[in-house]
Amino acid sequence: MAIHVASRRRAVASLAAAFPGAEIIDVTSRAVDPWVRLSPFYPHGGVPVPYGEGETGQCVEGIWQALKVFEHADVDPAKLDVTSMKGLKRTVRRYGPVRGHRTGLHGEELLSYETARRRIYLPAYRWVLDNRVADLVGQLRGKAEVVLLDYTTNGDVADLATPLSHAALLQLHIEGRWPDEA
Repeated sequence: MAIHVASRRRAVASLAAAFPGAEIIDVTSRAVDPWVRLSPFYPHGGVPVPYGEGETGQCVEGIWQALKVFEHADVDPAKLDVTSMKGLKRTVRRYGPVRGHRTGLHGEELLSYETARRRIYLPAYRWVLDNRVADLVGQLRGKAEVVLLDYTTNGDVADLATPLSHAALLQLHIEGRWPDEA
């Protein structure tokens, strides 16, 4: 099995030329069913909030955005309940610079960006892969060659210059190379 990650912005002809014979699967929030379920924006419901003492969110992105703390805004619990896959993002333009991610809605500690990726995003997305979309992960494992499309392709949790790609994390999960969450 061969898994590749490529930008959703690439032309279909370019992808076909680069990966001849591979099945191309969009796993973004704009994908078709069933593959859209692999998006961190997809509202699976019941996703445990890391450090959340029993709290859950509808989706991984909602958890990530809910726990983000800005210069002019603290956590936003309402993001945990978003099911539309829209209106999740919280931006520096509106709230000022990001100070970190809080350890739960009521936590005292603010985590750095890399630490938050490891202790919030990774556990939440891995939980979804293991508990909500294991069937799709199994289907991907059974394919000879696949290209997963995402808006970014960065699978290095420590590379803070580029947004983290959930497609790259999915690739690592299938290959048994999940990043360290510590």
